[in-house]
Amino acid sequence: MKSKKNKVDPKKVRKEVEKVYAQAISKENGNCCGSLEKPCCSTLAIAKNIGYSEEDLDNLPLDSGLTSFGCGNPLAYNEVREGEIVLDLGMGTGLDLLIASRKVGPSGRVIGVDMTEEMIERAKENIKAAGVTNVEVRKGLIEDLPVDSSSVDWVISNCVINLSPEKEKVFSEIARVLKPGGRMIVSDIVAEDLPPWMSENKKLYCSCISGAISEKEYLSGLRRAGLEQVKVNERQVYKFDEIESIIKSSDDLSFLSAVGNGEELGSKEVIRRIARELDGKVASVKISARKPVL
Repeated sequence: MKSKKNKVDPKKVRKEVEKVYAQAISKENGNCCGSLEKPCCSTLAIAKNIGYSEEDLDNLPLDSGLTSFGCGNPLAYNEVREGEIVLDLGMGTGLDLLIASRKVGPSGRVIGVDMTEEMIERAKENIKAAGVTNVEVRKGLIEDLPVDSSSVDWVISNCVINLSPEKEKVFSEIARVLKPGGRMIVSDIVAEDLPPWMSENKKLYCSCISGAISEKEYLSGLRRAGLEQVKVNERQVYKFDEIESIIKSSDDLSFLSAVGNGEELGSKEVIRRIARELDGKVASVKISARKPVL
């Protein structure tokens, strides 16, 4: 996939992302995706703000650290049926795994893949607390899934693919593991024309911003991987005031020094300057696609 961004070391990027998310899960209200409270990160208490319904959240183990690090609800209004197999890329603490387990029922199966050991352990605890038996968790990379080819009916993901330094591999893996006729639906962050300093900032990368590609690149990548019926189902573009609020909600404003020019770290003017640069350039989207039937 062509990109204007500087070449990065995938191993170093993944190591940094893993470190940040491992730290986030250890916090009582740990926010990842850079503490982007509105578009990207949320505790379960505000999961409704990113598309989860009362029915989705009903009877989940709320007191066991079940947290959403997502930017939407990939399972909202989709057509997952009983008996199907659902694969969640970067399942985090397991919120979407548990919701999917209800949809597929006892005759179906749900698989979660994550690279962060702390997330895997928390997800296992939540699965046990929920008492479900049709969910399993596997450690692995979304660029090299520990899943058989043509073996799943659905691939879902929630604000994870933007964090991958090798998105073309992720798209190819999605196409590989889906059964013919299988479908993908993901919630993710896309961004347009980010300033160069942002694309090089690791704090903003882990915040789901600087690693995001454009909507056009995203859709093209899925099509090149061999998927069809690729489309954006929902889109929410973030404007100045929303982005300003997002930055202020961060518990780590050290990245502001990259544009501070000697101003007081975290000053209102620096935050406003960044918000102006990002105004209308970042969006939360829900994207779907299908693997052709042979």
